[in-house]
Amino acid sequence: MATMPRPQFELPSQPMIDASENRIEELIRLQKSAQRITSTLNIDEIIDRIVAEVSESLHCVEINLYLHEPERNGLKLAAVRGCTLHQKGHRLVVGKEGMSGHVAATRRMHYAPDVRLDPYYVACEPKTRSEVAIPLEVDGELVGVFTASHHELDAFCDTQLRLFQGLCSHVAVAVQNARRFHDEYSLRKKLTREAEEARAIQQALLPRSSPLIPGFSVAGVSIPAGAVGGDWYDYIPLPDGRWGLVLADVSGKGTAAALLMSTTRGMMRAVAPISSGPAEVLCRVNGMLLQDFPDGRFVTMVYGELDPRCRTLKLANAGHLPPLVLDSQGARWIESEHGLPLGVGASKFSETEIVLDPSSRVTFYSDGITEADGASGEEYGNERLLVQLLAPDATPESLIADVRKFANGSGLRDDATVILVGARGEVHT
Repeated sequence: MATMPRPQFELPSQPMIDASENRIEELIRLQKSAQRITSTLNIDEIIDRIVAEVSESLHCVEINLYLHEPERNGLKLAAVRGCTLHQKGHRLVVGKEGMSGHVAATRRMHYAPDVRLDPYYVACEPKTRSEVAIPLEVDGELVGVFTASHHELDAFCDTQLRLFQGLCSHVAVAVQNARRFHDEYSLRKKLTREAEEARAIQQALLPRSSPLIPGFSVAGVSIPAGAVGGDWYDYIPLPDGRWGLVLADVSGKGTAAALLMSTTRGMMRAVAPISSGPAEVLCRVNGMLLQDFPDGRFVTMVYGELDPRCRTLKLANAGHLPPLVLDSQGARWIESEHGLPLGVGASKFSETEIVLDPSSRVTFYSDGITEADGASGEEYGNERLLVQLLAPDATPESLIADVRKFANGSGLRDDATVILVGARGEVHT
């Protein structure tokens, strides 16, 4: 039997073998470098470093890194090295433009050993002879596309291509982490800015100063638990020198509660001057809120009308904590016989009239005061409130300071609001 001749192979020259091994060593080094940068959250730093190192280590003609823009169905050039045609910001349409667009659509690496024969390659640098485009993916989500071009034909062997893919997997994770961090940071910054604007608007709706009422002093303060809150207090000028004093607490917290608080404030200011007393005011506002408030939302409120000439304070309560009165008769909480929270349902509201003697002091307060938690979980409560207000120099600020001290630095968990009314100026503003 005749022996078949063995095919003759021409062994590559030593310089070519050395060059290939050097590229593989460089890729391995780059892969380790990419692993280190996955903890970096500066997306520009990640992208620029990878592009620069790959370009310099492998002597590529051109390196591109495109980021996916799903809302545009496109790719945006985030970093480039060696390209004289395109700059950062250049965009491609997924599936329609170049190897990068093709790879973004197929989610598969595409290698063109001779770009002159490749149907997807779009000519760029005249020296380019081979190019590889690799998708950057994390958990099935397209992050972008990485491309490397070389001046040699078939410049990348199978081992190099596999290492390139490993490199790109690390790059994808680093870029994705950085983009998410950037997006979350931008969102937090936007929300913080909007919260600050909302807080400024809400604070502008609170009284800027205490009213000048002959024979009486009135002072109030409101501290939201967050940027904005649902507590609110106001002084409303009424006919014949009378003043409406209101303290309210909208259910819930945050922006939604603040919006409902603003709505309630507008209603109160419109209704109070044209009504015959606190009970009628609450009844009319309740009817308006029943039409406008969303289900599950309500407002507790205590509303009083101070008449300095008669030295009387008429009170009506819509499910709020009872006001505390200190006078020559001692201390007592003014309970209300009728009055559901506003916005819950139809309700009657009863009135109570108090004659204020020269020693009288009246306190309106929200549950952020009495229900503040101490370190042991115990609430501030009515007894501590009474002890604090028995001090002759008690002010809204001193009460809030005592509540915060009781909370042991844990902060107020709910909005805290208080109004102090004193005869003969016992309350200092």
